[in-house]
Amino acid sequence: MSQPKFAGYFHNGIPYNRVGHGPRNLVIFHGLLFVNKPQPPLMATIFNSYYSSLEEDYTTYIALRKPGLPGGCSMRDMSDDYAAMIREEFGEPIDVIGVSTGGSIAQHFAADHPDLVRKLVIHSSAYVLSDSTKEIQMRVADLARQRQWSAAYATMFSPVVSNRGAWRYVARPVVWIASLVAGKFGAPDGPSDVVVTIEAEDKHNFKDRLAQITVPTLVIAGDKDPFYSEALFRETAEGIPNARLILYPGMGHPAGGKQFRRDVLAFLREEA
Repeated sequence: MSQPKFAGYFHNGIPYNRVGHGPRNLVIFHGLLFVNKPQPPLMATIFNSYYSSLEEDYTTYIALRKPGLPGGCSMRDMSDDYAAMIREEFGEPIDVIGVSTGGSIAQHFAADHPDLVRKLVIHSSAYVLSDSTKEIQMRVADLARQRQWSAAYATMFSPVVSNRGAWRYVARPVVWIASLVAGKFGAPDGPSDVVVTIEAEDKHNFKDRLAQITVPTLVIAGDKDPFYSEALFRETAEGIPNARLILYPGMGHPAGGKQFRRDVLAFLREEA
């Protein structure tokens, strides 16, 4: 395909940001965001810092969901949107990273469309959310319906910010300031997309289908992730035939850092 610009929309309406300049193509299924549109350059750069080691090997497309998701849209429906895009834009198997909510969608994608996946990385995601996380996300959905965007962001940000060590003195003001800024500059036109996505993930439980993922898979996360338990990560990897599991002690959500970048790149570089 001809290389798309740095940010835009694929032909079927999926928004993306493009980073890197390598000869291979990779698509990242982004986690939960309130706005399904190409991200501002600064936000895309910050997000891509998790995967900066891939830039020489890959041209990477950070993809969100289509804007205007219909009511009742499921994780599987969203995965079919990605499949239609990848067939049209790339026409061959590519590497896929699904992070957090994107990892839930990526499980359906890999099971239903194995002809489109060379390798799969499930990044800080598992076959189901923890019960406490479902409660948090449903509170976010309720606040979104009321268009209380700063409160919704604060509810989503709070579990991610560590309260250990020196962070415990600054965690609350950091969350408060970030939520005010996000609520002002990151508020969507309406609540529908975030509510539909949260409701879809609330119903997501892929445990009985994990064995249908036959592509080479890496499950990689921190063992102190506030949204998924260590047991859920282990059960996810154990349910996928020949999947590999890497857990980082003491790390939260999403996993990151130098060793993470090295491990992801090493997995993707291995011959399938």
